[in-house]
Amino acid sequence: MSKYWVNKFLYQIDRDPELLERYRTSPRAMVETWEQSIGPTMTSVEISTVNSFTPEEREALINQDYVALFEMGAHFFLNLTLFIAVFEEEYTARSGPLAFQLEFGRKLSHWLGREYPSVAL
Repeated sequence: MSKYWVNKFLYQIDRDPELLERYRTSPRAMVETWEQSIGPTMTSVEISTVNSFTPEEREALINQDYVALFEMGAHFFLNLTLFIAVFEEEYTARSGPLAFQLEFGRKLSHWLGREYPSVAL
């Protein structure tokens, strides 16, 4: 897993309301756009050509599969905060406050008592 690349995606999308909305409504297009033009930007004049998502990472991001991302070693906090932003409104409307966070915990409960995947690069 290119953890840096995935974590950079999680961080940047979560902190930009326009990108977040694009990811919420059209994840495939946003992942492709980010990977081709946003992610490689290092500064206003420098572009990186080194990184790309693995097929598994790309698929997990497109499917908004936070469990798979966690299991591949995405940073727990970045993963949680992005997907709270993506899903909280929908879950809160259906089930009340903290509904998504509780669902996130349930879906990762099989990790209780086990060592979490490393987030080290």
